[in-house]
Amino acid sequence: MSTPNKVEVSQVSEVTTVEISTVGPQGPSSTINSDNAVDDSIVYYHQSSGTFKADATTTKLTLVDGGNF
Repeated sequence: MSTPNKVEVSQVSEVTTVEISTVGPQGPSSTINSDNAVDDSIVYYHQSSGTFKADATTTKLTLVDGGNF
């Protein structure tokens, strides 16, 4: 929806959808570095690089079996 400050209401069957948009500044975009992702990777924030990552270091298995809580 590209029209600023617009309210659109539509009804299909018994479902009513209301969509509201307001023009304003957008926040910074974030990307997830998944170059080294493996099965069951968990996304985490890596502060020194300022990025979100999904890799073999943090997976469902490492949290359950080797997690440091």
